[in-house]
Amino acid sequence: MSVFTTVTPEQLRAWLRGYDVGELLDLQGISAGIENTNYFVTTSGGRWVLTLFEKLSAAELPFYLGLMAHLSRLGVPSACPVADRQGRLLGQLNGKPAALVLRLDGRDVTEPSVAQCAAVGSVLAQLHLAGQSYPGRMDNPRGPSWWTAVLPDIEPFMAADDAALLRDEIAWQAGVDRGGLPHGAIHADLFRDNVLFDGDRVAGVIDFYFACTDALLYDLAITANDWGVNADGRFDGPRLHALAGAYAALRPFTAAEQSAWPAMLRAGALRFWVSRLYDFHLPRAGELTHAKDPAHFRRILALRRDGAIPALGRGGLKTD
Repeated sequence: MSVFTTVTPEQLRAWLRGYDVGELLDLQGISAGIENTNYFVTTSGGRWVLTLFEKLSAAELPFYLGLMAHLSRLGVPSACPVADRQGRLLGQLNGKPAALVLRLDGRDVTEPSVAQCAAVGSVLAQLHLAGQSYPGRMDNPRGPSWWTAVLPDIEPFMAADDAALLRDEIAWQAGVDRGGLPHGAIHADLFRDNVLFDGDRVAGVIDFYFACTDALLYDLAITANDWGVNADGRFDGPRLHALAGAYAALRPFTAAEQSAWPAMLRAGALRFWVSRLYDFHLPRAGELTHAKDPAHFRRILALRRDGAIPALGRGGLKTD
């Protein structure tokens, strides 16, 4: 959501002629995030988010945009791309693939309540169930093969003990078999800043540009490592129970998922430790940028490796 590619009002006015959204009234860059260029756009026809894709290619983007449109059609409160006058969800602006997405109401929360965590669990289960009928497939672009590929790039920036921890976890995860877990379309980045609330109701899920086809439990683990924790990365029991219980009320967990829960929590922590290390130490130039601290997910990974993980049952977390 950083601004890497500048768009002027004049350039945008010309581009918007291809859409039936009215005349441009306001254009504002969005500073949060690190992957794409995003602007808030207000026209006489409504409010939108303009995204210019800095890394993803035009060939990759139909998966993401199609998934967003599919979920929206099935009632999941998700960001939905707008088709141009030719019926296309993807265009090009200033040499970059670009899309216009309806701007959702609501706001994100930094300290979610138990009720809000339950709402997120329910929406994530809805997303996974609706995603089962989505025909597109996309291998996880930041899965185990990516962790291994970027390891030589980030190791020189790391302390010796951190590098040893990273190597050991990547090697351990290589032995984890996800084949027996339910798979489908996942969000893969459902952090607190990617969910908009109206009170305790989820008004919208945004930023699907890490979505892929992977284990559904892995997606819940990523979500739990953000929504179900305190600031130090330790689990917050009520939040975590609410998240997992609301999810399982719609999609109960299989026996294989119950066994794989600790490994998926570790995988979710590893994925974001690696990506934050990469983005922090090897940033791209941008007009407005925001790289997040890698140390947070280093702490979460260490905690998950210690084994203090509430057990998962068919209907959510087990209670003592």
